[in-house]
Amino acid sequence: MTTVLVIGAGGVFGSRLAEGLLRHGLGVVVAGRSRARAEDVAGRLRAAFPGGDVAVAALDTATLTPEQLKATGAAIVADMAGPFQGAEPTTARAAIAAGLHYVDLADGRDFVAAFPALDEAARAAGVVALTGCSSTPALSNAVLDRLTEGWREVVSVEAAISPGARAPKGLSVMQAILSWMGRPVMVFDDGVWTMRRGWSGLYRRDFGAAGVRRVSLCETPDLDLFPARFAPRDRALFLAGMEPWTLHLEGWLLGRLVSLFRFNPVPLARTLLTLASLQSVSGSDRGAMRVQALGVDGQGRAARAVWRLVAEPGEGPVTPSLPALAAIRAIDAGRVAPGARACVGVLPLEAITEEMAPHGLATEAMTERGLYPRAIGSAFDSLPEPIRALHETPGRSLWRGRAMTEGASGPLAALAAWVIGFPRAQADCEAEVAIDADGERSIWRRRIGGHGFASRLSRPREGGRISERFGPLSMGLRLTPEGGRLVYRVEGWRAGPIPLPRFLCPATEAFEEVDAEGRFVFDVTITAPLLGRLVRYRGWLERA
Repeated sequence: MTTVLVIGAGGVFGSRLAEGLLRHGLGVVVAGRSRARAEDVAGRLRAAFPGGDVAVAALDTATLTPEQLKATGAAIVADMAGPFQGAEPTTARAAIAAGLHYVDLADGRDFVAAFPALDEAARAAGVVALTGCSSTPALSNAVLDRLTEGWREVVSVEAAISPGARAPKGLSVMQAILSWMGRPVMVFDDGVWTMRRGWSGLYRRDFGAAGVRRVSLCETPDLDLFPARFAPRDRALFLAGMEPWTLHLEGWLLGRLVSLFRFNPVPLARTLLTLASLQSVSGSDRGAMRVQALGVDGQGRAARAVWRLVAEPGEGPVTPSLPALAAIRAIDAGRVAPGARACVGVLPLEAITEEMAPHGLATEAMTERGLYPRAIGSAFDSLPEPIRALHETPGRSLWRGRAMTEGASGPLAALAAWVIGFPRAQADCEAEVAIDADGERSIWRRRIGGHGFASRLSRPREGGRISERFGPLSMGLRLTPEGGRLVYRVEGWRAGPIPLPRFLCPATEAFEEVDAEGRFVFDVTITAPLLGRLVRYRGWLERA
Protein backbone atom coordinates (compact mmCIF):
# COMPACT_ATOMS: atom_id res chain seq x y z
CA MET A 1 0.00 0.00 0.00
CA THR A 2 1.29 3.45 -0.95
CA THR A 3 1.28 5.98 1.88
CA VAL A 4 0.83 9.73 1.37
CA LEU A 5 2.01 12.36 3.83
CA VAL A 6 -0.66 15.10 3.90
CA ILE A 7 0.54 18.44 5.20
CA GLY A 8 -2.48 20.51 6.21
CA ALA A 9 -4.81 17.50 6.57
CA GLY A 10 -6.86 19.42 9.11
CA GLY A 11 -7.61 22.24 6.66
CA VAL A 12 -10.50 22.80 4.27
CA PHE A 13 -8.81 21.14 1.28
CA GLY A 14 -6.34 18.82 3.01
CA SER A 15 -9.13 17.03 4.88
CA ARG A 16 -10.95 16.34 1.61
CA LEU A 17 -7.77 14.99 0.04
CA ALA A 18 -7.12 12.68 3.01
CA GLU A 19 -10.66 11.31 2.75
CA GLY A 20 -10.25 10.73 -0.97
CA LEU A 21 -6.97 8.90 -0.47
CA LEU A 22 -8.48 6.59 2.14
CA ARG A 23 -11.50 5.99 -0.08
CA HIS A 24 -9.11 4.68 -2.75
CA GLY A 25 -7.28 2.44 -0.29
CA LEU A 26 -4.11 4.52 0.11
CA GLY A 27 -2.49 5.11 3.48
CA VAL A 28 -2.39 8.60 5.02
CA VAL A 29 0.07 10.22 7.41
CA VAL A 30 -1.47 13.30 9.02
CA ALA A 31 1.27 15.90 9.48
CA GLY A 32 1.09 19.00 11.65
CA ARG A 33 3.14 21.20 13.95
CA SER A 34 0.95 20.13 16.87
CA ARG A 35 0.85 16.37 17.47
CA ALA A 36 -2.29 16.77 19.56
CA ARG A 37 -4.15 18.45 16.74
CA ALA A 38 -2.82 15.93 14.21
CA GLU A 39 -4.05 13.09 16.46
CA ASP A 40 -7.46 14.73 16.59
CA VAL A 41 -7.62 14.90 12.77
CA ALA A 42 -6.39 11.31 12.51
CA GLY A 43 -9.07 10.20 14.98
CA ARG A 44 -11.83 11.69 12.83
CA LEU A 45 -10.40 9.99 9.73
CA ARG A 46 -10.17 6.60 11.50
CA ALA A 47 -13.80 6.94 12.60
CA ALA A 48 -14.90 7.71 9.06
CA PHE A 49 -12.73 4.96 7.50
CA PRO A 50 -12.46 2.16 10.08
CA GLY A 51 -10.28 -0.01 7.85
CA GLY A 52 -8.04 2.82 6.69
CA ASP A 53 -4.33 3.14 7.42
CA VAL A 54 -3.94 6.47 9.25
CA ALA A 55 -0.75 7.55 11.04
CA VAL A 56 0.46 10.82 12.59
CA ALA A 57 3.69 12.82 12.26
CA ALA A 58 4.65 16.05 14.03
CA LEU A 59 6.40 18.20 11.43
CA ASP A 60 7.11 21.90 11.04
CA THR A 61 7.52 22.92 7.38
CA ALA A 62 9.71 25.83 8.45
CA THR A 63 12.42 23.43 9.72
CA LEU A 64 11.57 20.37 7.63
CA THR A 65 14.44 18.03 6.64
CA PRO A 66 14.63 15.17 4.12
CA GLU A 67 15.36 12.78 7.01
CA GLN A 68 12.14 13.73 8.76
CA LEU A 69 10.16 13.06 5.60
CA LYS A 70 11.81 9.67 5.10
CA ALA A 71 11.01 8.73 8.67
CA THR A 72 7.26 9.03 8.05
CA GLY A 73 7.32 6.03 5.71
CA ALA A 74 5.42 7.94 3.03
CA ALA A 75 6.18 7.61 -0.69
CA ILE A 76 4.39 10.82 -1.70
CA VAL A 77 4.22 14.22 0.01
CA ALA A 78 1.08 16.33 -0.50
CA ASP A 79 1.37 19.95 0.63
CA MET A 80 -2.19 21.18 1.17
CA ALA A 81 -1.20 24.13 3.37
CA GLY A 82 -0.71 27.72 2.24
CA PRO A 83 -0.60 30.47 1.34
CA PHE A 84 1.91 29.88 -1.46
CA GLN A 85 2.12 33.49 -2.64
CA GLY A 86 5.66 34.74 -2.04
CA ALA A 87 6.73 31.41 -0.50
CA GLU A 88 9.78 29.27 -1.24
CA PRO A 89 9.32 25.62 -2.29
CA THR A 90 11.10 24.33 0.82
CA THR A 91 8.82 21.31 1.26
CA ALA A 92 9.22 20.34 -2.39
CA ARG A 93 13.01 20.60 -2.11
CA ALA A 94 13.02 18.43 0.99
CA ALA A 95 10.79 15.83 -0.66
CA ILE A 96 13.01 15.65 -3.75
CA ALA A 97 16.12 15.36 -1.59
CA ALA A 98 14.42 12.52 0.31
CA GLY A 99 13.58 10.73 -2.96
CA LEU A 100 9.83 11.20 -2.47
CA HIS A 101 7.21 12.28 -4.96
CA TYR A 102 5.50 15.61 -4.29
CA VAL A 103 2.25 17.40 -5.14
CA ASP A 104 0.68 20.65 -3.92
CA LEU A 105 -2.35 22.82 -4.65
CA ALA A 106 -0.41 26.08 -5.03
CA ASP A 107 -2.31 28.89 -6.70
CA GLY A 108 0.47 31.44 -6.18
CA ARG A 109 1.48 32.82 -9.56
CA ASP A 110 5.10 33.45 -8.55
CA PHE A 111 5.39 30.08 -6.80
CA VAL A 112 4.19 28.09 -9.81
CA ALA A 113 6.28 30.12 -12.25
CA ALA A 114 9.50 29.44 -10.29
CA PHE A 115 8.77 25.75 -9.65
CA PRO A 116 10.42 24.31 -12.81
CA ALA A 117 13.78 25.35 -11.30
CA LEU A 118 13.48 22.08 -9.33
CA ASP A 119 13.16 20.00 -12.49
CA GLU A 120 16.82 18.96 -12.81
CA ALA A 121 16.98 17.79 -9.19
CA ALA A 122 13.69 15.90 -9.50
CA ARG A 123 14.81 14.12 -12.65
CA ALA A 124 18.11 13.18 -11.03
CA ALA A 125 16.22 11.74 -8.06
CA GLY A 126 13.75 9.94 -10.31
CA VAL A 127 10.74 11.55 -8.64
CA VAL A 128 7.69 13.51 -9.76
CA ALA A 129 7.06 16.97 -8.34
CA LEU A 130 3.84 18.69 -9.44
CA THR A 131 2.64 22.11 -8.36
CA GLY A 132 -0.80 23.63 -8.87
CA CYS A 133 -2.77 20.37 -8.55
CA SER A 134 -5.97 22.29 -7.91
CA SER A 135 -8.84 24.08 -9.64
CA THR A 136 -6.17 26.41 -11.01
CA PRO A 137 -4.13 25.57 -12.97
CA ALA A 138 -4.65 21.79 -13.18
CA LEU A 139 -8.43 21.59 -13.71
CA SER A 140 -8.77 24.81 -15.73
CA ASN A 141 -6.05 23.73 -18.18
CA ALA A 142 -7.37 20.18 -18.47
CA VAL A 143 -10.76 21.62 -19.43
CA LEU A 144 -9.25 23.96 -22.03
CA ASP A 145 -7.16 21.12 -23.47
CA ARG A 146 -10.41 19.27 -24.13
CA LEU A 147 -12.45 22.28 -25.33
CA THR A 148 -9.85 23.45 -27.87
CA GLU A 149 -8.78 20.02 -29.11
CA GLY A 150 -8.29 20.18 -32.89
CA TRP A 151 -8.89 23.93 -33.15
CA ARG A 152 -7.07 25.96 -35.80
CA GLU A 153 -6.93 29.15 -33.73
CA VAL A 154 -7.65 30.24 -30.17
CA VAL A 155 -8.87 33.82 -29.86
CA SER A 156 -9.55 34.07 -26.14
CA VAL A 157 -9.66 31.85 -23.07
CA GLU A 158 -11.15 32.44 -19.67
CA ALA A 159 -11.78 30.60 -16.41
CA ALA A 160 -13.96 31.75 -13.52
CA ILE A 161 -14.71 30.34 -10.07
CA SER A 162 -17.42 31.31 -7.60
CA PRO A 163 -17.60 29.39 -4.29
CA GLY A 164 -20.88 29.04 -2.44
CA ALA A 165 -21.77 31.56 0.25
CA ARG A 166 -21.41 29.09 3.12
CA ALA A 167 -18.34 27.25 1.84
CA PRO A 168 -15.60 27.11 4.52
CA LYS A 169 -13.18 29.99 4.09
CA GLY A 170 -9.69 29.30 5.41
CA LEU A 171 -7.30 31.93 6.68
CA SER A 172 -4.61 31.01 4.15
CA VAL A 173 -7.07 31.40 1.26
CA MET A 174 -8.14 34.84 2.48
CA GLN A 175 -4.51 35.89 2.91
CA ALA A 176 -3.73 34.71 -0.60
CA ILE A 177 -6.57 36.79 -2.08
CA LEU A 178 -5.59 39.88 -0.11
CA SER A 179 -1.96 39.58 -1.21
CA TRP A 180 -2.88 40.78 -4.73
CA MET A 181 -6.22 42.52 -4.24
CA GLY A 182 -6.04 46.09 -5.52
CA ARG A 183 -2.45 45.69 -6.67
CA PRO A 184 -1.10 45.67 -10.24
CA VAL A 185 -1.60 42.36 -12.02
CA MET A 186 0.00 41.60 -15.40
CA VAL A 187 -2.64 40.34 -17.84
CA PHE A 188 -2.72 39.42 -21.53
CA ASP A 189 -5.62 41.54 -22.84
CA ASP A 190 -6.42 43.28 -26.11
CA GLY A 191 -3.60 41.28 -27.69
CA VAL A 192 -0.89 42.76 -25.45
CA TRP A 193 0.50 42.34 -21.95
CA THR A 194 -0.84 45.10 -19.74
CA MET A 195 -1.41 45.96 -16.08
CA ARG A 196 -4.81 45.61 -14.45
CA ARG A 197 -5.86 45.99 -10.84
CA GLY A 198 -6.42 42.80 -8.84
CA TRP A 199 -10.15 42.19 -8.22
CA SER A 200 -11.05 44.84 -10.82
CA GLY A 201 -13.95 44.59 -13.21
CA LEU A 202 -17.47 43.50 -12.32
CA TYR A 203 -18.09 40.93 -15.05
CA ARG A 204 -21.36 39.03 -15.34
CA ARG A 205 -20.97 35.35 -16.09
CA ASP A 206 -23.54 32.60 -16.52
CA PHE A 207 -22.73 29.62 -14.29
CA GLY A 208 -25.64 27.52 -15.50
CA ALA A 209 -27.61 25.97 -12.64
CA ALA A 210 -25.70 28.21 -10.19
CA GLY A 211 -27.08 31.32 -11.90
CA VAL A 212 -25.55 34.51 -13.24
CA ARG A 213 -22.89 35.91 -10.90
CA ARG A 214 -20.43 38.78 -10.72
CA VAL A 215 -16.72 37.99 -10.94
CA SER A 216 -13.53 40.07 -11.00
CA LEU A 217 -9.91 39.70 -12.09
CA CYS A 218 -8.04 37.15 -9.98
CA GLU A 219 -4.28 36.59 -10.00
CA THR A 220 -3.47 32.92 -10.51
CA PRO A 221 -0.84 30.92 -12.44
CA ASP A 222 -3.29 30.66 -15.33
CA LEU A 223 -2.62 34.28 -16.28
CA ASP A 224 0.82 33.05 -17.42
CA LEU A 225 -0.03 29.49 -18.42
CA PHE A 226 -3.05 30.26 -20.62
CA PRO A 227 -1.09 32.52 -23.02
CA ALA A 228 1.90 30.17 -23.02
CA ARG A 229 -0.10 27.00 -23.70
CA PHE A 230 -2.99 28.18 -25.89
CA ALA A 231 -1.53 31.29 -27.61
CA PRO A 232 -4.80 33.26 -27.66
CA ARG A 233 -4.91 36.14 -30.11
CA ASP A 234 -6.94 38.51 -27.94
CA ARG A 235 -7.00 37.73 -24.22
CA ALA A 236 -6.55 35.27 -21.37
CA LEU A 237 -8.36 35.91 -18.09
CA PHE A 238 -8.94 34.24 -14.75
CA LEU A 239 -11.87 35.60 -12.77
CA ALA A 240 -13.24 34.86 -9.32
CA GLY A 241 -16.32 35.82 -7.36
CA MET A 242 -17.77 35.64 -3.86
CA GLU A 243 -21.29 34.97 -2.69
CA PRO A 244 -23.38 36.81 -1.74
CA TRP A 245 -23.18 39.63 -4.28
CA THR A 246 -22.75 42.23 -1.51
CA LEU A 247 -19.61 40.47 -0.26
CA HIS A 248 -18.13 40.49 -3.75
CA LEU A 249 -18.87 44.19 -4.10
CA GLU A 250 -17.15 44.87 -0.75
CA GLY A 251 -14.07 43.05 -2.05
CA TRP A 252 -14.18 45.17 -5.20
CA LEU A 253 -14.39 48.36 -3.11
CA LEU A 254 -11.53 47.20 -0.88
CA GLY A 255 -9.44 46.64 -4.01
CA ARG A 256 -10.16 50.23 -5.06
CA LEU A 257 -9.08 51.52 -1.64
CA VAL A 258 -5.85 49.47 -1.72
CA SER A 259 -5.10 50.86 -5.18
CA LEU A 260 -5.75 54.45 -4.07
CA PHE A 261 -4.05 54.45 -0.65
CA ARG A 262 -1.46 51.68 -1.21
CA PHE A 263 -1.81 49.87 2.12
CA ASN A 264 -1.35 46.17 2.86
CA PRO A 265 -4.74 44.49 3.44
CA VAL A 266 -3.34 41.06 4.46
CA PRO A 267 -3.47 41.86 8.24
CA LEU A 268 -7.23 42.31 7.81
CA ALA A 269 -7.67 38.65 6.87
CA ARG A 270 -9.19 37.46 10.18
CA THR A 271 -11.54 40.43 10.40
CA LEU A 272 -12.70 39.92 6.83
CA LEU A 273 -13.29 36.22 7.48
CA THR A 274 -15.61 37.19 10.32
CA LEU A 275 -17.48 39.67 8.12
CA ALA A 276 -17.77 37.05 5.37
CA SER A 277 -19.18 34.56 7.87
CA LEU A 278 -21.82 37.05 9.04
CA GLN A 279 -22.96 37.65 5.45
CA SER A 280 -22.97 33.98 4.48
CA VAL A 281 -26.59 33.59 5.58
CA SER A 282 -27.60 35.09 2.22
CA GLY A 283 -26.46 34.24 -1.28
CA SER A 284 -26.37 30.93 -3.12
CA ASP A 285 -24.65 28.03 -1.39
CA ARG A 286 -23.81 26.34 -4.66
CA GLY A 287 -20.19 26.43 -5.74
CA ALA A 288 -19.46 26.95 -9.42
CA MET A 289 -16.70 27.02 -12.00
CA ARG A 290 -16.81 28.08 -15.62
CA VAL A 291 -14.23 27.75 -18.42
CA GLN A 292 -14.66 29.26 -21.88
CA ALA A 293 -12.71 29.30 -25.14
CA LEU A 294 -13.42 31.30 -28.28
CA GLY A 295 -11.73 30.47 -31.56
CA VAL A 296 -11.82 28.68 -34.88
CA ASP A 297 -12.56 24.96 -34.86
CA GLY A 298 -11.04 22.25 -37.03
CA GLN A 299 -13.55 22.95 -39.80
CA GLY A 300 -12.61 26.62 -39.96
CA ARG A 301 -15.79 27.84 -38.26
CA ALA A 302 -16.09 30.22 -35.33
CA ALA A 303 -16.72 28.35 -32.11
CA ARG A 304 -17.44 29.21 -28.51
CA ALA A 305 -16.94 26.32 -26.11
CA VAL A 306 -18.11 26.50 -22.50
CA TRP A 307 -17.63 24.04 -19.64
CA ARG A 308 -19.41 24.45 -16.32
CA LEU A 309 -19.19 22.76 -12.94
CA VAL A 310 -21.84 23.20 -10.25
CA ALA A 311 -21.35 21.86 -6.73
CA GLU A 312 -24.30 21.25 -4.47
CA PRO A 313 -24.25 22.92 -1.01
CA GLY A 314 -21.38 21.64 1.13
CA GLU A 315 -19.59 19.90 -1.75
CA GLY A 316 -17.77 22.85 -3.35
CA PRO A 317 -14.66 22.71 -1.12
CA VAL A 318 -13.84 19.21 -2.39
CA THR A 319 -13.18 20.49 -5.92
CA PRO A 320 -9.66 21.92 -5.40
CA SER A 321 -8.50 18.64 -3.86
CA LEU A 322 -9.61 16.42 -6.74
CA PRO A 323 -6.78 17.25 -9.20
CA ALA A 324 -4.29 16.49 -6.39
CA LEU A 325 -6.04 13.17 -5.77
CA ALA A 326 -5.99 12.33 -9.48
CA ALA A 327 -2.31 13.32 -9.70
CA ILE A 328 -1.36 11.12 -6.74
CA ARG A 329 -3.16 8.14 -8.25
CA ALA A 330 -1.45 8.74 -11.61
CA ILE A 331 1.97 8.98 -9.93
CA ASP A 332 1.28 5.82 -7.93
CA ALA A 333 0.36 4.00 -11.15
CA GLY A 334 3.58 5.15 -12.84
CA ARG A 335 1.78 7.25 -15.45
CA VAL A 336 3.70 10.50 -14.81
CA ALA A 337 7.31 11.00 -15.92
CA PRO A 338 9.85 12.24 -13.36
CA GLY A 339 10.52 15.96 -13.19
CA ALA A 340 9.25 19.15 -11.54
CA ARG A 341 6.61 21.21 -13.31
CA ALA A 342 3.15 22.71 -13.10
CA CYS A 343 0.32 20.19 -13.24
CA VAL A 344 -0.81 21.15 -16.76
CA GLY A 345 -0.84 18.80 -19.72
CA VAL A 346 -0.29 16.01 -17.19
CA LEU A 347 -3.81 14.80 -16.41
CA PRO A 348 -6.60 14.34 -18.95
CA LEU A 349 -9.87 15.93 -17.93
CA GLU A 350 -11.45 12.51 -17.48
CA ALA A 351 -8.94 11.59 -14.77
CA ILE A 352 -10.14 14.55 -12.68
CA THR A 353 -13.86 14.24 -13.40
CA GLU A 354 -13.66 10.56 -12.42
CA GLU A 355 -12.86 11.74 -8.89
CA MET A 356 -16.05 13.84 -8.86
CA ALA A 357 -18.32 10.80 -8.93
CA PRO A 358 -18.72 10.36 -5.12
CA HIS A 359 -19.60 14.02 -4.68
CA GLY A 360 -22.46 16.32 -5.63
CA LEU A 361 -20.64 17.80 -8.60
CA ALA A 362 -22.28 18.17 -12.00
CA THR A 363 -20.50 19.22 -15.17
CA GLU A 364 -21.71 20.18 -18.61
CA ALA A 365 -20.00 21.24 -21.82
CA MET A 366 -21.31 22.85 -24.96
CA THR A 367 -19.87 24.19 -28.19
CA GLU A 368 -21.78 26.63 -30.34
CA ARG A 369 -21.14 28.76 -33.39
CA GLY A 370 -21.42 32.53 -33.77
CA LEU A 371 -24.58 34.62 -33.55
CA TYR A 372 -25.49 34.58 -37.25
CA PRO A 373 -25.13 30.81 -37.85
CA ARG A 374 -27.11 30.10 -34.66
CA ALA A 375 -29.93 32.41 -35.78
CA ILE A 376 -30.01 31.46 -39.46
CA GLY A 377 -29.24 27.76 -39.10
CA SER A 378 -27.85 25.54 -41.85
CA ALA A 379 -28.74 28.09 -44.53
CA PHE A 380 -25.92 30.29 -43.23
CA ASP A 381 -23.37 27.90 -44.74
CA SER A 382 -24.83 28.43 -48.20
CA LEU A 383 -24.00 32.16 -48.13
CA PRO A 384 -20.93 33.38 -50.07
CA GLU A 385 -17.66 33.13 -48.15
CA PRO A 386 -17.05 36.90 -47.74
CA ILE A 387 -20.42 37.29 -45.97
CA ARG A 388 -19.77 34.27 -43.76
CA ALA A 389 -16.28 35.49 -42.92
CA LEU A 390 -17.40 38.91 -41.76
CA HIS A 391 -20.17 37.52 -39.56
CA GLU A 392 -18.30 34.53 -38.19
CA THR A 393 -14.82 35.84 -37.47
CA PRO A 394 -14.42 35.40 -33.70
CA GLY A 395 -12.88 38.00 -31.41
CA ARG A 396 -11.82 41.35 -32.78
CA SER A 397 -11.60 42.05 -36.49
CA LEU A 398 -11.26 45.19 -38.60
CA TRP A 399 -12.80 45.71 -42.03
CA ARG A 400 -12.05 48.64 -44.36
CA GLY A 401 -13.30 49.84 -47.73
CA ARG A 402 -15.19 52.63 -49.49
CA ALA A 403 -18.76 53.84 -49.26
CA MET A 404 -21.25 56.43 -50.44
CA THR A 405 -23.93 57.89 -48.21
CA GLU A 406 -27.23 59.66 -48.67
CA GLY A 407 -28.30 61.83 -45.76
CA ALA A 408 -31.65 62.44 -44.11
CA SER A 409 -34.62 63.39 -46.25
CA GLY A 410 -35.84 66.26 -44.07
CA PRO A 411 -35.06 68.47 -41.05
CA LEU A 412 -36.66 66.22 -38.42
CA ALA A 413 -35.05 63.14 -39.96
CA ALA A 414 -31.72 64.99 -39.95
CA LEU A 415 -32.11 65.72 -36.23
CA ALA A 416 -32.85 62.06 -35.47
CA ALA A 417 -29.90 60.97 -37.63
CA TRP A 418 -27.60 63.42 -35.83
CA VAL A 419 -28.66 62.07 -32.41
CA ILE A 420 -27.88 58.49 -33.49
CA GLY A 421 -24.66 59.51 -35.25
CA PHE A 422 -25.55 58.51 -38.80
CA PRO A 423 -23.25 60.01 -41.48
CA ARG A 424 -24.14 62.94 -43.72
CA ALA A 425 -24.34 62.66 -47.52
CA GLN A 426 -21.03 61.94 -49.27
CA ALA A 427 -20.40 60.65 -52.78
CA ASP A 428 -17.27 58.69 -51.87
CA CYS A 429 -15.69 58.19 -48.47
CA GLU A 430 -13.72 55.79 -46.33
CA ALA A 431 -15.61 53.04 -44.54
CA GLU A 432 -14.37 51.12 -41.51
CA VAL A 433 -16.10 48.56 -39.30
CA ALA A 434 -14.49 47.17 -36.13
CA ILE A 435 -16.27 44.07 -34.83
CA ASP A 436 -15.82 42.54 -31.39
CA ALA A 437 -17.58 39.16 -31.28
CA ASP A 438 -17.37 36.95 -28.19
CA GLY A 439 -19.99 34.35 -29.10
CA GLU A 440 -22.70 35.88 -26.92
CA ARG A 441 -22.82 39.34 -28.45
CA SER A 442 -21.23 41.23 -31.32
CA ILE A 443 -20.37 44.92 -31.06
CA TRP A 444 -20.07 46.81 -34.35
CA ARG A 445 -18.28 50.15 -34.35
CA ARG A 446 -18.77 51.76 -37.74
CA ARG A 447 -16.98 54.80 -39.10
CA ILE A 448 -18.24 56.03 -42.45
CA GLY A 449 -17.03 59.30 -43.88
CA GLY A 450 -15.66 60.42 -40.52
CA HIS A 451 -18.90 59.73 -38.65
CA GLY A 452 -18.92 56.99 -36.02
CA PHE A 453 -21.90 55.03 -34.75
CA ALA A 454 -22.13 51.70 -32.97
CA SER A 455 -24.62 48.92 -32.36
CA ARG A 456 -24.73 45.68 -30.40
CA LEU A 457 -26.11 42.44 -31.81
CA SER A 458 -27.27 39.72 -29.42
CA ARG A 459 -29.98 37.17 -28.59
CA PRO A 460 -29.89 34.94 -31.70
CA ARG A 461 -33.08 32.91 -32.10
CA GLU A 462 -34.40 30.35 -34.54
CA GLY A 463 -35.92 31.66 -37.73
CA GLY A 464 -33.12 34.14 -38.38
CA ARG A 465 -34.13 36.41 -35.50
CA ILE A 466 -31.58 38.59 -33.75
CA SER A 467 -31.63 41.83 -31.75
CA GLU A 468 -29.66 44.95 -32.62
CA ARG A 469 -29.38 47.81 -30.14
CA PHE A 470 -28.51 51.43 -30.91
CA GLY A 471 -28.12 53.15 -27.53
CA PRO A 472 -31.44 52.82 -25.63
CA LEU A 473 -33.32 51.61 -28.73
CA SER A 474 -33.23 48.03 -29.93
CA MET A 475 -34.72 46.45 -33.05
CA GLY A 476 -35.79 42.90 -33.69
CA LEU A 477 -34.32 41.76 -37.01
CA ARG A 478 -35.03 38.79 -39.23
CA LEU A 479 -32.09 37.60 -41.33
CA THR A 480 -32.98 35.76 -44.54
CA PRO A 481 -30.59 34.31 -47.14
CA GLU A 482 -32.06 35.00 -50.57
CA GLY A 483 -30.24 34.09 -53.80
CA GLY A 484 -26.71 34.66 -52.51
CA ARG A 485 -27.74 37.72 -50.51
CA LEU A 486 -28.39 38.16 -46.81
CA VAL A 487 -31.49 40.34 -46.38
CA TYR A 488 -32.40 42.22 -43.18
CA ARG A 489 -35.97 43.04 -42.14
CA VAL A 490 -37.17 44.85 -39.01
CA GLU A 491 -39.92 43.09 -37.02
CA GLY A 492 -40.26 45.31 -33.96
CA TRP A 493 -38.52 47.71 -31.65
CA ARG A 494 -38.11 48.63 -27.99
CA ALA A 495 -36.94 51.42 -25.74
CA GLY A 496 -35.06 49.47 -23.11
CA PRO A 497 -37.43 46.67 -22.05
CA ILE A 498 -40.58 48.54 -23.22
CA PRO A 499 -42.10 47.49 -26.58
CA LEU A 500 -42.88 50.46 -28.84
CA PRO A 501 -45.80 50.77 -31.29
CA ARG A 502 -45.22 48.89 -34.51
CA PHE A 503 -46.67 51.69 -36.66
CA LEU A 504 -43.85 53.98 -35.44
CA CYS A 505 -41.13 51.35 -35.96
CA PRO A 506 -38.20 52.32 -38.21
CA ALA A 507 -37.95 50.31 -41.40
CA THR A 508 -34.81 48.89 -42.91
CA GLU A 509 -34.14 47.96 -46.51
CA ALA A 510 -30.80 46.22 -46.12
CA PHE A 511 -28.90 43.45 -47.78
CA GLU A 512 -25.38 42.09 -48.08
CA GLU A 513 -23.88 40.46 -51.13
CA VAL A 514 -20.59 39.90 -52.96
CA ASP A 515 -19.45 42.02 -55.90
CA ALA A 516 -17.62 40.93 -59.05
CA GLU A 517 -14.28 41.40 -57.29
CA GLY A 518 -15.26 39.04 -54.47
CA ARG A 519 -15.69 41.78 -51.89
CA PHE A 520 -18.29 42.03 -49.14
CA VAL A 521 -20.92 44.58 -50.20
CA PHE A 522 -23.49 46.29 -47.97
CA ASP A 523 -26.50 48.42 -48.84
CA VAL A 524 -28.53 49.82 -45.92
CA THR A 525 -31.45 52.26 -45.96
CA ILE A 526 -33.12 53.23 -42.68
CA THR A 527 -36.40 55.17 -42.67
CA ALA A 528 -38.72 56.30 -39.90
CA PRO A 529 -42.51 56.83 -40.09
CA LEU A 530 -43.45 60.50 -40.45
CA LEU A 531 -39.77 61.43 -40.79
CA GLY A 532 -38.73 59.65 -43.96
CA ARG A 533 -35.21 58.47 -44.74
CA LEU A 534 -32.70 58.80 -41.90
CA VAL A 535 -29.72 57.48 -43.83
CA ARG A 536 -28.59 55.27 -46.64
CA TYR A 537 -25.08 53.91 -46.84
CA ARG A 538 -23.66 51.40 -49.28
CA GLY A 539 -20.20 50.23 -50.20
CA TRP A 540 -17.70 47.42 -49.85
CA LEU A 541 -15.35 46.07 -47.16
CA GLU A 542 -12.30 43.83 -46.95
CA ARG A 543 -10.59 42.57 -43.83
CA ALA A 544 -7.73 44.84 -42.77
